[in-house]
Amino acid sequence: MKVLIMNPILYTAETDQIPKMESIRDTMIYTLCMGFVKNGDIPTLVAADCYRPVKPEEYPFEVKWFPCQISKICKPRCIPMLKGLGKYLKKHGTEFDYIISSEVFSLVTLEGALHARKKLIIWHELGAHNRMCHKIPSRIWYNIVGRFIFHGIPVITRSEKAAKFISRYCDHVLPVIIDHGIDLDKIPYAENKENYFVVVSQLIERKHIDLIIDRFAAFTRGDYKDYELKIIGDGVLNEALQIQAEQLGKEKNIQFLGKLDHNRLMPVLAGAKALLIYTSKDNSMVSIVESIAAGTPVITTSVPFNVPYILKNQLGIVKDQWGKEELKEICGNNAFYVENCIRYRKKLDHVYLAGMFDNIGSSETE
Repeated sequence: MKVLIMNPILYTAETDQIPKMESIRDTMIYTLCMGFVKNGDIPTLVAADCYRPVKPEEYPFEVKWFPCQISKICKPRCIPMLKGLGKYLKKHGTEFDYIISSEVFSLVTLEGALHARKKLIIWHELGAHNRMCHKIPSRIWYNIVGRFIFHGIPVITRSEKAAKFISRYCDHVLPVIIDHGIDLDKIPYAENKENYFVVVSQLIERKHIDLIIDRFAAFTRGDYKDYELKIIGDGVLNEALQIQAEQLGKEKNIQFLGKLDHNRLMPVLAGAKALLIYTSKDNSMVSIVESIAAGTPVITTSVPFNVPYILKNQLGIVKDQWGKEELKEICGNNAFYVENCIRYRKKLDHVYLAGMFDNIGSSETE
């Protein structure tokens, strides 16, 4: 099937200065597009030009890069407006079997509804109102655009929390959840784990890596003094976190590995006892999906949208303000959690998810 995937924001930017990447091959949406390719489909990706990688790349599918306009109001990291997208949809929309557009609160999705309505499926992630301008634009959008302009358009959500939220505004939310997919061929899994934990995260305030370091330090004061914590990622708090580790006398136990590409990251993740997360604000986290696929259980707060299936399938421990007791639990029963993760991983495969989209696209669109 020919599928148009409209996902203008390729990766998260914490500020209006969108960081430039050398490649988009490690992004969630690239992985999904590859799932369609391997499924025998012909995907085309629509993306904002400001996310174009700094080095020229060739892909096994077509990418349409559209420039952003009115960027001071329609911020590219939040709600980009793509110049020329409407004309493209008018001319080429009928060439696709169906169109996937990310998010209800999106000018790109609105273009899809206006110019290719009968082909459109909305793939929705957010589980709460956007905080921009005290949530006023978000509330207006969902109550007017969501209720009326998107009336009857099928919506697929990425989590139970997103489904509960968007069902208040959209009238055709399908009873199926499709999370971010991953390429299982690129993710090795390991049944036998080594004596270390891993963090895969930006080193920024809302991720609360400092609390993870504190909990890990308390954990290593007993029978687990030889355990290590490997921190993968970079950010503005890098230096402060390294100073914290030194002040706690744990600089030998805590390794700061910096930002690793996917090929170097995955073996480290696969060998860990658990992925540690203490975030105070996140949606569906790709790091959680990749960890489970690697056979590595998760210890997390209740914030990420992945939490319901972690609890349901016993893929780790979910507890706000988790600490050394949870670290001991994940070590003592590691084989149990690892087995559950390995059993669940096939449900995360990007080819499997592309097939789910195709089944819905063939029945819900014209």
